[in-house]
Amino acid sequence: MNSFEVTGRDVTRAWIAACNALDRKDNPSRTGLHTVVRITDPTTDDTGFRTELDRLRTAKRHEPIDTVAGTLFPVGLAARAADHADLVSRYRAMYPRLKKFPGNAHGTYFGRLVAYPGVKKTDIDQVGNIISRLRKQASGKGPMTAAYEADLAHPDDVPTELLVHAADRDNLYRGFPCLSHISFQLDRDGRVHAAALYRSHYMFERAYGNYLGLGRLLAYIADQADLAVGTLTVVAGHAHLDGPITAIRPLLSDTPPLAA
Repeated sequence: MNSFEVTGRDVTRAWIAACNALDRKDNPSRTGLHTVVRITDPTTDDTGFRTELDRLRTAKRHEPIDTVAGTLFPVGLAARAADHADLVSRYRAMYPRLKKFPGNAHGTYFGRLVAYPGVKKTDIDQVGNIISRLRKQASGKGPMTAAYEADLAHPDDVPTELLVHAADRDNLYRGFPCLSHISFQLDRDGRVHAAALYRSHYMFERAYGNYLGLGRLLAYIADQADLAVGTLTVVAGHAHLDGPITAIRPLLSDTPPLAA
């Protein structure tokens, strides 16, 4: 079994390191199982590198990286919202229209995070629950330590994780949702860390945008709770370096400057 664990100080470097770990002579299938990617600063990436990667992606008719990132966190909508409640209200209002777009029939990741199908047939704002719990912990009214979970809880239980997979409806072998859940931990220095679990990750088609979107989501949650941003860890049950390998390899040999 091919596996790896890499760390990058920003989204760009982490993505390059993960792709290089898959693109090895002793791994002709360019796949890995139970791979781990850690990003020290998930709020930063090299925009020039992203533009070049998008150029290759556009040639293969893939969505822009920012569009992929937007399925995890709608940064533009959040910037226009007065507060978190307003963001949730706006997104839920447009959610039925979003589901009509190709590939969105089962919903979007952010839709699952702020309108998760509850057991009482009510939509649950999991992000708001996480923010509230983090605020409580940071104020000293909760345990000022990392919050770990032993199993998946239902969002009605107000856990420190965001569920995406819904067992009663997500039974496809492929497709949405590849992201199963995101858990959050608050350390004693007041930083919020996140860990995301994917059942499958396509490095060229989705991974860069996923890293970017997860980092933006983490930054938003930390900001709403008046806390600092920590690290992002992404675990993939199955990872594959897809796409035009000959065209991608020159990017993997670059060492882009750290974006300001």
